[in-house]
Amino acid sequence: MRHLNTYIDHTILKASATKNDIIQLCEEAKKYQFFSVCVNSCYAKFAKEQLKNSNVKVCCVVGFPLGAMSTKAKVAETEQALKDGADEIDMVLNLGFLKSKDFNAVGKDIEAVKNCMPHNTLKVILETCYLDEIEIIKASELAIQSGADFIKTSTGFGTGGATVHDVKLMASVAKGHAKVKASGGIKDYKTALEYVNLGAERLGTSSGIAIVTGETSEEKNY
Repeated sequence: MRHLNTYIDHTILKASATKNDIIQLCEEAKKYQFFSVCVNSCYAKFAKEQLKNSNVKVCCVVGFPLGAMSTKAKVAETEQALKDGADEIDMVLNLGFLKSKDFNAVGKDIEAVKNCMPHNTLKVILETCYLDEIEIIKASELAIQSGADFIKTSTGFGTGGATVHDVKLMASVAKGHAKVKASGGIKDYKTALEYVNLGAERLGTSSGIAIVTGETSEEKNY
């Protein structure tokens, strides 16, 4: 197995995140050699500048955290984030469409984003805390059919984050077709390792340093 640091998208997505917070995030990512930093799209260019001459990627969230904006808005945000230097995009699936059983609309929303980034990694956030088992399976299938490279559990802003049950379920659907990113509530080495052993190939967390140093983080959400 790879070292855990290489699974981690080192994350700061709170609304109050400052430029100094982004600088610190990027310095930590370089020091611990995390896979990427995950930031709101307004910081894509700034994060890219902080990470020049390093191997750390820039991941941006799109349609975050509700997923309820128009497809055109998601596409525009994606295009701008990529222009500003984002390497990967984590978009939020439209939960309202999914709950309405308008599966065609869910798929087209994801396809539109993937179509403007055919060579970049797209992760689709399902926000599993609001879904039952059948909905998680359906959301996973729709995301994969629509071009998702990863299916991701959570934004970290819902009522709950990753769970063993949900990661197992998503991994069973994704096997051979896409990868799984576990996120939300991953605060220590033991939990991180458990999700990797269940099949997660990426971890979204603001507690990356605690995870790789064997501590337990006090971070509130992500």
